[in-house]
Formats: sequence, structure tokens, C-alpha cells
Amino acid sequence: MERNVWFSLGAEQMQSESPRVLLVEPFYGGSHKQLIDLLQENINGCSVFTLPAKKWHWRARTAALYFSQTIPACPTYRVLFSSSVLNLCELVALRPDLAHLKKVLYFHENQLIYPVRKDQDRDFQYGYNQVLSCLVSDVVVFNSQFNMDSFLSSILSFMKKIPDHRPKDLEQLIRPKCVVLNYPVQFPDVSRLLPKHKLVCQQVKHCPDEPPPSCSKEFLSEEENPDQSVSEHRNDQKPVPEEDHMKPLHIVWPHRWEHDKNPELFFSTLLKLKEKQLDFQVSVLGETFTDVPEVFAEARRLLNCHILNWGFLPSKEDYIRVLCQADVVVSTAKHEFFGVAMLEAVHCGCYPLCPKALVYPEIFPAEYLYSTPEQLFKHLQGLCRRPNIARGHIVKVDTSSFTWVSLKQRFETLLASTGP
Repeated sequence: MERNVWFSLGAEQMQSESPRVLLVEPFYGGSHKQLIDLLQENINGCSVFTLPAKKWHWRARTAALYFSQTIPACPTYRVLFSSSVLNLCELVALRPDLAHLKKVLYFHENQLIYPVRKDQDRDFQYGYNQVLSCLVSDVVVFNSQFNMDSFLSSILSFMKKIPDHRPKDLEQLIRPKCVVLNYPVQFPDVSRLLPKHKLVCQQVKHCPDEPPPSCSKEFLSEEENPDQSVSEHRNDQKPVPEEDHMKPLHIVWPHRWEHDKNPELFFSTLLKLKEKQLDFQVSVLGETFTDVPEVFAEARRLLNCHILNWGFLPSKEDYIRVLCQADVVVSTAKHEFFGVAMLEAVHCGCYPLCPKALVYPEIFPAEYLYSTPEQLFKHLQGLCRRPNIARGHIVKVDTSSFTWVSLKQRFETLLASTGP
């Protein structure tokens, strides 16, 4: 059922304080839920109205009308914050008392480039609604530079689908309102779950001094030949405990079981590793939905002897425990606007391999990016042969910059009644 909370305050505040910030979320689940909960817990004077994370298409079409009837009038509101699932244009037209608020629209994704199997399958209305919402917003926030740039640069071509009398200069009207503010990831304390070799590297990573000789800074090289994908050991290779040294490489794929995450590429790469008689283990995690791609059933049969974990783990601790045990995390996504799963895996000490596209170059240095399926195969082939390279590597991604502690001040400014 819907969740209507008149106001939620910080622990130091009295419950009688009047609500100042109106948080509206038509799709209260996943990262959308986590963000609303985080804002409610940390920003004083919030009033929250949500709908369950079901039937996304209907939420995008009809939530504005529902909220227009259920959000009570309140003279103390100063800011309205919502994800771009909401048709904000409809809401403020139906509720003129909300039109004068500072309206902040947050994009977890954008419908102008969200992948569909065929372009004719794309429902024009969803992207059109997002454009309209931007036009009535005061601030338009994107979780990544890629999300913002891809949205703004696609407006013109998207509007060309209108047969005639097309609107003009929409990008120029929207761009001055736009800012990038990364999604705040809530990383758990994983120190008690990390194996010894990961604990040492975590300690070194957070030390401001130069890493001592006991930790490796090795990384994969694209220039090497197919049979030698991993650079030679150097004197700074971290010694790995004997019990870990003998284990095969553990590869994890922690993504939604849908076509836009390109599981076909992931599984075809693993099957090539199997054909080469390379030793590895795999954990395939992530949520499943109604239409699971057929490749998963086939892959489970063909890779059965390599599988450690298969399927969604409803317990967050169990999920994090698998990430802590894994050596390498792989993304094969054809779309990604931010990528919480990859950052969570890196926080758990996994060596990342991502496409050199989408949001990934914003977050991951070039050494973790691959441009072709063959490059992905070569990277994994090298690590299968020498898994200690991944186990001794200090990942050069500062996950702390994506935490609430780092981003809190910017969100507080965003939800202030004045300012950007």
C-alpha cells in the first residue's frame, strides 16, 4: 500500500516541526526507495508520499493524478523533490498550490536512451513526460554526467518523432537548470567479512602514504598477447595466504537478469574460458523479473561445474558476503546510468571489469575498461591463469566519494528553499 508520512525529522528535532520538504516517489523500490529513505532520515522537516514499486509503466502514466488527490495542502512546504518517474507537469497543473515550490527533479535514468529491443517498441510518452517535467522544474538533477549528457543531446532527435509542428530550443531551455549529483550509496562495514588479503589491501588503500612492498599495484594490460594478459609479477606483489593461493578465480556478475545487462556476452565469455580448460568459479546474482532471458537456463546447464552461487540473494548480508569472497566483478551492460552494483563490489575488494562506455569511464580508470568482447576475454583469461594478480590488487576507485558523508552538503543545499 502507499506510504504517506506527514513529516520525518532528525533525532534532535521535535516531531511537531512543520514539514518543509515534500518528497514524492511514484516507484518506491530499489535505488529510488533508498534515496527517499536517506533524505527522510537526514534532512529535517520532510513529508513523504510514495507508491509501491510495481507496474512501472502505470506509475509513470497515472501517479501524478493520484498524488494530486492524496497530498494534503500544507502552507509550510517550500521544496518538492521527486524522481523523473513522476509527471511533474501534470502534478503542478492539477495542484496549483505546489507550483510555487522549488521543484527538484532527480533522474536515476532517462527514457530518451533507455534501451529497448526495437526502437519502434519505445513508447514516446515516457520520454516526452520527462522533457515536460524538466520544463516545469527549477532544478534538474542527474546521477551522472553520462545520464545528463545523453538526455540533453537526445532531445532534438527524440522530438523529431513528432510528425509536424515540433517544439524548438528545448535543450537550451533545460540545460541551465541541470546539475550532476551522484547517487549516495550506503556501503556497509565489510571488514568482518573480508578475507585476509582483501583486508590488507583495504588498509593500504586508505593509508595516505605510498603502499608498502607487501601490496600489489598490478593491473591488466590490453597490449599484451592473448596468452599473457596479465603483467608480470613485480616486487610489490602482495603475498596471498596459501589457502587462497590455490583457489580458482571467483568471478561475480551482480546485475538484473534482463537483456539490457547483456548476459549473453558474459556467458559466452565464460564458455570460451571453459573451452580453454581454465579454472574459475562464478556467482550470478541480481534480481529476476517475469521475463528471464533464455540464456540463463542454458548457461546454468553448461557452466554447472563452475557455479558457486546462482540467483537473487534476498539477504543483503548474504549478498555482501559473496561479493567479499569474489575476486573479479564484471559488467557487460548495454545501458548503465550509474551502477551501484559495481561500486558495491569494488567496496568489497573486487577487481572491476567494465565496458569502455556509458557511465563507466566517469568512475573507473582506463585499466578497468574493455572496448571489445575479445578484450574482456583476454582480461579474464589472464586472471584465471594468475588469480593472485586480482587478489593482491588495490583498486584505484575511491568509493568514499559516493557516500552520503561526502554528498550530504550538496543534497542539503539542493533541498534548501533557496539556491541551486
